[in-house]
Formats: sequence, structure tokens, C-alpha cells
Amino acid sequence: HYFIQSNLSMYRTTRALRSLSRRKLLTCHSAAAPSVLSASRTFSSNPDSGEDPPTPPPPEDKTLIPAATDAFAGHPGLANIHVPEILPVVPCIAVNKNPVLPKFVKMVEISNPQLIDIISNRIRLNKPYVGVFLKKDDENSVDVVEKLDDIYNVGTFCQVTEMRNVEDKLRLVLLGHRRIKITGIAPPEETTTDKPEEAEASKEEDKEEEGKKVLLEETPDLLTVDRILKVETDNLKHAPYKNNDEVKAISGEIVKTFREIIRMNPLYKESIQLLVDSGKQIIDNPPHLADFGAGMTSADGHELQGIIEECDIPTRLQMSLELLKKEHAIVSLQRKLGQEVEEKVNKMQRKFMLNEQLKIIKKELGIEKDDKQSLVDKFNDRIKEKTLPANIAEIVEEELKKLQYLDSHSSEFSVTRNYLDWLTCLPWGIKSEECLEIDKAREILNRDHYGLDDIKQRILEFIAVGKLRGTVQGKILCFTGPPGVGKTSIARSIAQALNREYFRFSVGGMSDVAEIKGHRRTYVGAMPGKLIQCLKKTQTENPLVLIDEVDKMSRGYQGDPASALLELLDPEQNSNFLDHYLDAPVDLSKVLFICTANSTDTIPGPLLDRMELINVSGYIAEEKLAIAQQYLSPTARTGCGVREESLEISDEAILALIRGYCRESGVRNLQKHIERIYRKAAMKIVSTPESEVITVSPTNLEDFVGKPKFLNQRLYEETPPGVVTGLAWTSLGGKELYIETVCSNNPKGEGEKGTLRTTGQLGSVMEESTKIAHTFAKTFLLEIDADNTFFQRADVHLHIPEGATPKDGPSAGITIVTALLSLATGSAVPPNIAMTGEVSLNGKVLAVGGIKEKIIAAQRSGMKSVILPAANKRDFDDVPDFIRKELTVHFVENYREVYGVVFSAQQCEPMLHKVIAS
Repeated sequence: HYFIQSNLSMYRTTRALRSLSRRKLLTCHSAAAPSVLSASRTFSSNPDSGEDPPTPPPPEDKTLIPAATDAFAGHPGLANIHVPEILPVVPCIAVNKNPVLPKFVKMVEISNPQLIDIISNRIRLNKPYVGVFLKKDDENSVDVVEKLDDIYNVGTFCQVTEMRNVEDKLRLVLLGHRRIKITGIAPPEETTTDKPEEAEASKEEDKEEEGKKVLLEETPDLLTVDRILKVETDNLKHAPYKNNDEVKAISGEIVKTFREIIRMNPLYKESIQLLVDSGKQIIDNPPHLADFGAGMTSADGHELQGIIEECDIPTRLQMSLELLKKEHAIVSLQRKLGQEVEEKVNKMQRKFMLNEQLKIIKKELGIEKDDKQSLVDKFNDRIKEKTLPANIAEIVEEELKKLQYLDSHSSEFSVTRNYLDWLTCLPWGIKSEECLEIDKAREILNRDHYGLDDIKQRILEFIAVGKLRGTVQGKILCFTGPPGVGKTSIARSIAQALNREYFRFSVGGMSDVAEIKGHRRTYVGAMPGKLIQCLKKTQTENPLVLIDEVDKMSRGYQGDPASALLELLDPEQNSNFLDHYLDAPVDLSKVLFICTANSTDTIPGPLLDRMELINVSGYIAEEKLAIAQQYLSPTARTGCGVREESLEISDEAILALIRGYCRESGVRNLQKHIERIYRKAAMKIVSTPESEVITVSPTNLEDFVGKPKFLNQRLYEETPPGVVTGLAWTSLGGKELYIETVCSNNPKGEGEKGTLRTTGQLGSVMEESTKIAHTFAKTFLLEIDADNTFFQRADVHLHIPEGATPKDGPSAGITIVTALLSLATGSAVPPNIAMTGEVSLNGKVLAVGGIKEKIIAAQRSGMKSVILPAANKRDFDDVPDFIRKELTVHFVENYREVYGVVFSAQQCEPMLHKVIAS
């Protein structure tokens, strides 16, 4: 802002000086009496006064403008009027920021009505003189002050060279003549004086106004309350000085500084040169040179006030030189910054011009074409090696024609270019050559994953079908199972075994359909869906796409992604998949889709029907041991930087880790604990570099992973009457489930009706199952012992432990019936028997799910016998042989078979007689 203001000030100075050389009369207008004074007057001072004669003012401007007095002195068209040497009473104009220096012009605006009337009346009386004083507070913007302490007592005696009304203000152009000093506040009415100068001036004014009958009287109220309108002043003369070597040296330095400023900033040149060439009196007159040097700077108003108040000429010259040196430093910095900016701009312009010339030269030589043609050639080169479908080729051709007629700066041009970019970068007709060697695929799958035989067998079947047909089509598979069993990681191994490109994206928490179907091109920043992005990234039509967490999709105001997947995962529809952005059918029938889910309960039925489900069961302890030895330990060892010979983990330690810390179905938690062991070992190795081999055994396992979380799986070592062990399925795998029943009142009480109360946060299905079991237990007990009225007389309370865990499902039916009969007969069920199965009102045992997980849980908890529904025999065949050998399984169709297995004749006969006798 300062640089712009300084340059603009110099420009206005030059313009003002040029205007002064052409003007002959300065018109002065007044709102009070515009016809009284039609032309302004120019006054010339006495040459013996020690001050240079004044000159006409420049055009209206609020900046200080030096007056080139001698250049226009004696102009034939200007009237010379004597400026009084002494004028004790003058109107007081208070200005802020910039005072008026002698021989400089300043434009001011005043808005005080009384001060405007005073100045207007004095101009009519041919006394166009005012005193201009700087306010001490720059923030004060009033024209008049309330007390003399608000202004400096030294100011400038100025001549009003032009006056003009601007709305409710009076605009004055002032020319400074000499320094004056305030001696006091003028009285309300002007008094006569005996001074000969004033008497002579009064006579001249009377002669000049003779013959004019205009009654002009000054406003009587010259001094209002709390306002200073007029002040009494004396002329302030400078102290006598000698033009010695010091004064000459300082003057020469000022002139030298002027020349350096002119050299660095040409805007100063014309104005200063015009003043210097106008006469030698400015350069040869030290007082005027000091004022001139200070006035040409952009110094602070208080610094300029110091120049005005200083009466010692050498000191004033020194102060002016300091201000000029500061201005020189600022102009130097301005020039440096300007050169740096100019160099950058010139460099950019030069680079731009050279690039444009290079483009023209290349275009003339045929080396390069314009931007549009380059884009068209690029898109044509992309599709040259591809086999586009007929409809896609037609769309591309049409869009290319439209691109050539569009303006390159229009928004439609960008939309069309992006659309063509997506269309031409897709792998039309490009496929990756698949591996149809079953042995090689089996080797890759077994190398990366242990177990998961169902998934591996299904992939090998997929390869065998492709080998027989000679072509491989896409498929939609869904892996379901607990977390940490390898559903996601095996997908990459499958892609490697099939020699297909791999792409994964998760739909967990997705609520926007546009993530799958894409955005329409009408939106800003529109993009295709994930499947089109997959094709662009993999550059093949037959990748393996893993859609993770399909059971955790959500629905929002932007649509239902599960419904959008219906078209994508339907083999009859995905051959013509329509993306909203491309708005053209894309064949996805060759893509192998693999989805993963922890549970199928939250997957919509129509979507679940389109996928081939493969259940991934949890791992047993032996499988976890093999996984830890073959995969988890080597990976953790490499990640922690521990050498194989530095740490040894025994198999017993891993088994203790599995049983006491990691009983879940997956191996993710086991991996974390093994990594923790290796980190602890790394800390010991670094702390004691010469330590022996670290061995981890069950005895010191707690030093590495802390206290075990699972001490004993069983709640009962010996189950009392009314307690039976059941089997349940959870998202984390199988788990044993205890059913507890007790009699909550005196069974011998008369007149009481038997009831059943349940606790344990049971779901609605399980609540119904308990009611069915209670009803069947009553009927069955009457069949085997008609005299036993336990259920008619006793209030039974049924509870399933771990009440904070929600439980639901019908698979505990036979377990609840057994618990109720055990309580009614007083017979304890063996603790090593577990059972699962739904029961009907007539005692039929129905099939349930999760058999493999439940069998694994039974084997893990040390059960010896398991009772299963006969309809689940086919599911039991999927259980590994080494687990089946450790268990005795009873398949039942009716509850009577369950009763025969659980309550043997030798065990329950004495108890029955005891109950009957009671």
C-alpha cells in the first residue's frame, strides 16, 4: 500500500505541475456568495522576507505537492497580489497525518459550518489566509479542536488558492508560505490594530472595494463554546546560520540522494527535475532545500512536524537527510522486489512464448497436432488393440465426433473427454490366461492355507469343469464362518491358483448405491462404480473380485446396496450389467465373485439365493497347532527380526496358549499372542545380547502373555439333578451351553399349580422352545410314571448361564426336556454327555444347524458322548475323522431314544421308586 501511495503521489505531482503551466486563472467558488468572488487571486510575497514567493496551486489532491514558484513567477496572465508579512489572527484548520510544508500544496476538506462561514467571509474580504496545524492524535478526524493541547503550536501560514463546495463540505486547495506559532486564542470579535502593515492593507482593501455596496460582515460568534475557530499567531523565523562546509556537505548529500532516488524510481524524475530546473534558489537555499527534501518523502506526519518546528538550519538539513535516506532504503527495497517479480514474470512469459513457438514449429513440421486431434489420436490408439462390442464402438465413434466440435474450454468438453477416457481404458476383449492344472492349483492352495478343505475342493471342481468345457465362466461363491478362519485371505490364494487378477472391496457399512452402480454423468465429479473401476485397474475381463462383509451392508436415503448387488451377482443378468456412468452394458459373466460373511441371517433372501454358500468352520486345537507352526510363527519371527535359533516355542506351550488364551474358532487372536511372545523375546535378546536360547514352555508361558483367560471350560465337574450340558452355535464357533433347572417352592404344597419361569436373556424362539419342552416333559413323565405329579405341584425356574449374552434358537429343545425330567425324577445326567436338537410337542427330534462347530466344541470341552438328530447324520460326515473317533455319537429320531441313552435302567429305576413312594 505504501509503494502504491508513494508512486501515485509522484504521478499526481507531475500532473499538477503540467496543469499549472497551462492555467492562467484559478476559479474560486463559494456556496454563500458565488457571484461575489468569481476568480481566485495569486499573491506574491516580498522577496526580502527570506521565503520564496508562492505559486498557484495544483489540481485537487490531498497529498503534498511542491509548488514550483519561480517557474511561474511573473506570468503575464496572473494578477500579483501582496501577501501580508504579518497577519496576527487567522482561522485555525486542524489536519491529521500530514502537515503543510512551506512551498507545498495540500487539499483539505472542512465540514464545520462556522469555520466554513469564517473562511468564506475572509475570502470575500480578499483575505484568503488560514493557519494549518497538525493534530497530535491521528485518529481525531474533526476540523476544529476543543483546546490548544490537541494540536501542535507550530504550523504553516497558508493561502487559499481554490475553494469548491462538495455536498455539505468545503474543499480548499492550500499553498504554504511560512511558519507560524500560536500565541493564543483569538477573541470573539476582531479588533483594530495600530500596526502600519495592517492599516496599509486596510486602505488597499477599501480602495479595491470602493463603489461596491455589498454589506459583508463577519460572523460575530467567532469563538464558540469548546471550539477553537481562530487563533493568534506570530511568524516563526529560522535562526541565523552560516553557509559553511557542513551546510554545503549536507546540502550536497541531499542532492545526491535525490539523484539516486530518481535513478531507482523514474516516477520521481519528472517532478523533481522540473523543480530543480526551475531555478537555483531551491538548491542554493538551505532552508528551502530542507523543506523540499522532507516534503518529497512519505515520512510520518509527526516526523514532518519536527521539520516544521526546527529553527536551526543545519539540524533541519540533517533531519531532512535522514528522512531522505529512509526513503532511499524503501525505494531500494521496492526496486529489489519489483525486479524479482519482473524476473519471475519474464521467465514465465518467456517459457510460455517458447512453448507456443515450439507448438507452432511442431505443427508446421507435422510432428505434433493440436490438443483436440491429439486426444482423438490417443483414444483411437487405445481401442486399436481391443475388441469393442458393436454398441460400445458406436458410442465411442459418436463421442469422438462430438469432441471435435466442442470448445476445449467448455464444461461439456471435459465431461466428454472423461467419458471417452473411461470407455477406451476398459479391457474390451482382453482376458488373462487361466491355469487349468489341478495339481498346480492344489499345491498353491495348500501352501498358503491349512485346512479349509471345502473351499479348496470347490475351487478344484471349478478348474476341472473349465478344463472339460474348454472355457471358464464366472461364478458367485459365498464363504460364511466365524472371524479369523481365513475367508478373506484365501481369496488371494485362489486368484493366484487360477492365474487371475485380484481385486477386493468391502461393502461393510455401505449405504450408497452409486458405489456399485456409479454416478450419472450429470453430477459434478461423477465416477463409475466399483466394478468398472475394477476392470480398469486389473485390465482383464475375468478377474477375481472379492466382495467383503456382505452381511454388514446398511440402507440409507441414497438407496439399498443389497438390492443393487442382485443384478451384479445374478448369472443371468450380469452379462449386461448397466453402470449409470457408462450408460452402456458391460459383460461381467466371466468374473469370479467371492463374497464373505460371518452370518447369513442379515443377508436378504433374494441375494442369498444367488450365491453358492460354502461354510467355513472353526479350527480345533490340533489344526490351530499346525497353523501356528507352519504359518504364524515364521511370519511373527520375520516381523520381529528374531533368528530361528534364538527362540524356541514348544508344542505344549502352543497347546497351552490355545486352551488357556485362544479358544475362539479363528486364529487371529492366536496370531496376536504369538507376536507378543516374539516381541518379549526380542526385548530380552536386545537387553542381554549374550543370553542363551530362549525357550517358551507351559511353565513360563505366563511370563510372555500374562495370566490365562480360561481356566476351566466346565461349570460342573459333576452335574446335579436338573443340570444338562447342551451345544450351541455362535458367530465365533461352537460352544457348550448349560441348562439349569431348580424347584422354586415346596413340591409337597397342596393347592398350587405348577409354573415355569425362565431367565438368561432368551430370545422369542427359545422362549417358545422352553414352553414346548415343558409341555412335552409333563406328558412324557405321565407316560413313564403316572403317579408322579411333580410338574403339577412345583414351580420350576429354568436358567441358562452367561445372562449378558443373548441366546436364541430351537436347538436346545431336547436339552431342556432332559433337564426338566432330571429335576422331576431326581436323576443326575452324566457330565460327559452333550446334546443338541429341536423337539416337537409329540417328542420328534428335528434337525438343527452348526453341527460341525458343535462337535468341535464338544471335543474341545472333553465330552465323550454326543446326542444328535438323525437328520443331521449327513452333516456329521463332514467332521474330521480324528474328531469323530474321540466321540460316541447317538443319532435319535424321537425323545424316547434320548431318554434311553441318558437315563439308563440301572441308574433311574431306584430313583423312580423313591419318587413314587414320596
